[in-house]
Amino acid sequence: MEFNIGEFKIGADNPTFIIAELSANHMNDFDIAVKTIESIAKSGANAVKFQTFTPDTITLDCDNEYFQIKQGTVWDGQVLYGLYEDAYMPWDWQPELKKIAEELGLIVFSSPFDKTSADFLEKMDVPAYKIASFEITDIPLIEYVAGKGKPVIISTGIASLEDIKLAVKTCLNAGNDRISLLKCTSSYPAPYDEINLNTIPDLAEKFDVVVGLSDHTLGSEVAVAAVALGAKIIEKHFILDRNMGGPDSEFSMEPHEFKHMVDSIRNVEMALGKISYELSDKIKANREFSRSLFVVEDIKNGEIITEDNVRSIRPSFGLAPKYLKNILGKPVKKDLKKGTPFELEFID
Repeated sequence: MEFNIGEFKIGADNPTFIIAELSANHMNDFDIAVKTIESIAKSGANAVKFQTFTPDTITLDCDNEYFQIKQGTVWDGQVLYGLYEDAYMPWDWQPELKKIAEELGLIVFSSPFDKTSADFLEKMDVPAYKIASFEITDIPLIEYVAGKGKPVIISTGIASLEDIKLAVKTCLNAGNDRISLLKCTSSYPAPYDEINLNTIPDLAEKFDVVVGLSDHTLGSEVAVAAVALGAKIIEKHFILDRNMGGPDSEFSMEPHEFKHMVDSIRNVEMALGKISYELSDKIKANREFSRSLFVVEDIKNGEIITEDNVRSIRPSFGLAPKYLKNILGKPVKKDLKKGTPFELEFID
């Protein structure tokens, strides 16, 4: 399975599509948002992703017990509406930020959280849509977004297998098979023992879609390992400096960390290569350091070959070691000096 997001071909043997999630790390400051996008471009990311919502499109301005955050998260003690007031990116910024990012060579898309935000993004002509983990159960939203005919990337952070099946089926029923599923652990930051990266190849097998990882761990190891397991999309939160604070700062990567992750992924991609048993010229040359049969003690004409006077040692200029049993016990027909590569012509 493969499809394009913009000019970037995703899936199959194509390079990993690396997304920097801007999220709330603009700190409600347009200039910081621009500087962050500029830094994202320098980091080697392929895309920057926004989130398109308002507090009122994502929750209710209410502070009763149902809307208070007390789940053991970095946001505990806040009310949902207040959290999203701090986190949301003004919609009037987004077309201009998209233009700036595209001029820097980045692909730009976003996560819509209701129909109005999806329609807004469609007017912005985004090349794809992202369904956030907590929206995977919002089947009417998935159906609406899939119906726009663009690739749909779905995070699975809070999803059961049945939730994932229904989300994929909803896209397919809407006539959209350009689907990607991102393994995700909706814990912020996510502990290593809850990541379960081995789910990635299983998602690919079960659903025949492009698979990837939306990663909330603190380092880059998990993202790099995911690529080795078949992830074709990697998404990580990006921040100029964690000391800036903000709702997502604790699990966001700083520029040098993100750049290190990108470089590591590209190195792993080269290392994965293809299935091949061919030897490069350099490796063929290094075969000189493999083992072969050598005379290790002076042998007189007519003496018997034993394991004491002919042995398998490095380098490889003598007879292959597999012939040792064939020559043991046989007499040589000429004097042989220690250090001579053994040849079959030395015996009758």
